[in-house]
Amino acid sequence: MEPSHKDAETAAAAAAAADPRAASSSSGVVVQVREKKGPLRAAIPYMPFPVAVICLFLNTFVPGLGTFVSAFAVLCGARTDLPDRHVCCVFWLNIAAALIQTLTAIVMVGWIMSIFWGMDMVILASYKEQGIPQQL
Repeated sequence: MEPSHKDAETAAAAAAAADPRAASSSSGVVVQVREKKGPLRAAIPYMPFPVAVICLFLNTFVPGLGTFVSAFAVLCGARTDLPDRHVCCVFWLNIAAALIQTLTAIVMVGWIMSIFWGMDMVILASYKEQGIPQQL
């Protein structure tokens, strides 16, 4: 016995109610998400990919060292998400982040923060390398 057309419509409606993504895929609604970054996080520079990988490596084995190196990338003209701040201010924000990572590495918080900081550097570098506009 084959299901009728009405049974197929009822099953489709039940599936759409159970999975809202299925119903919204045809509605054409565009949702934009913006991440709000703090001043320390927004001070991470967009560096070339190899430099970002080196900073991640340094941050993994010596907490804060890669962040310290990335601070000098700001002085060399690397762009950040803080365009309204002076280069020296962004440089000192990166130095402060490196000091926080180094001083709190004893209790593992700084080491974990340092590794995530390095991963963010690599992610930002890959956005820059691929030409993806980063509007976060």
